Amino acid sequence: MSIREIARRTGLSRNTIRKYLRSGTTEPSFKIPDRPSKLDAYAEKLSGWLLTESRKPRKQRRTIKQLHRDLVVLGFAGSYGRVAAFARAWQEDRRRDQQTTGRGTFVPLVFQPGEAFQFDWSENWAVIGGERIKLQVAHIKLSHSRAFLLRAYLLQSHEMLFDAHWHGFRVFGGVPARGIYDNMKTAVDKVLTGKDRQVNARFRAMASHYVFEPEFCNRAAGWEKGQVEKNVQDSRNQLWQTMPAFPDLTALNAWLEQGCLALWKDTAHGTLPGTIADVWHAERAALMSLPPAFDGFIEQSKRVSPTCLVTFERVRYSVPASFANQRVSLRVYPDRIVLAAEGHILCEHQRVIVRSHQAPGRTVFDWRHYLAVI
Repeated sequence: MSIREIARRTGLSRNTIRKYLRSGTTEPSFKIPDRPSKLDAYAEKLSGWLLTESRKPRKQRRTIKQLHRDLVVLGFAGSYGRVAAFARAWQEDRRRDQQTTGRGTFVPLVFQPGEAFQFDWSENWAVIGGERIKLQVAHIKLSHSRAFLLRAYLLQSHEMLFDAHWHGFRVFGGVPARGIYDNMKTAVDKVLTGKDRQVNARFRAMASHYVFEPEFCNRAAGWEKGQVEKNVQDSRNQLWQTMPAFPDLTALNAWLEQGCLALWKDTAHGTLPGTIADVWHAERAALMSLPPAFDGFIEQSKRVSPTCLVTFERVRYSVPASFANQRVSLRVYPDRIVLAAEGHILCEHQRVIVRSHQAPGRTVFDWRHYLAVI
């Protein structure tokens, strides 16, 4: 063929084809010179970051774009593509090393009947009162029988946490010897060295009331409570995707409880013979007896306004007029607000939680509180 015809078929330039022909081979070798990269000075730093991120839970890891921005802050002048290529090569090398040396040696976590439970939070959406609302869902699971309960709330505050424990122990029929948690802010005030934690005083009071010992996972070690972590994933397919609409949160929680009990009967335990319900019936005798519910309120001191109102979370609640301009104790429960003074309960209101997109300024009052003024 002519050089022009070869160029037409291959798309190469005629000068390139002449160079191939003169070299005596159709695949001439090219020597690529070693050129310094802008990333060379930051390669060790980036490798360390990638190793640290690989040990974190997936949702807590920084993306490659975030790593690139952090390198730019340190003075890196290269492109995002170069950092992404380095990360891909690093991950491939790590995967190859794991296939060669194995994934390590692990001891499976085995729990005796009544020994422990695991607790975690997740976020899910549901239609309540005709509005699609983001919910904070408490997951509590017995480590031996794998019986579990889901409870939905609007917030992840202390009073919601205490309420979730009570309902979990109520459904389980008793209390295990210890509870396994991550380092959530409602339980841990400060993470110290190793397993040492500065535990929140109110959380410690709740644990003492039910007589179980709280235990907290190491940082970025979610596998230490892997059963409840998996339960968070499984519940999205088993419950949330088939969920109807509800008039209120109480109806939703009743539906969740019944759904969990039904799954106990339908789900094989996997390790022990029988279903989760079968193993739970055997474990129930090993649980500590259930005491009365912990009075899990959060208390704040408030001054009553001249209009006989106290404000909490952007909502005003009325107080009897005789306590205007005085200090009272406001006790916060998941579903109600209780006001007390001088050792007596003054009044009680249904709690109103204002969502971030809703306008503040709502007032909840009892007209009888103003009779003395009239």
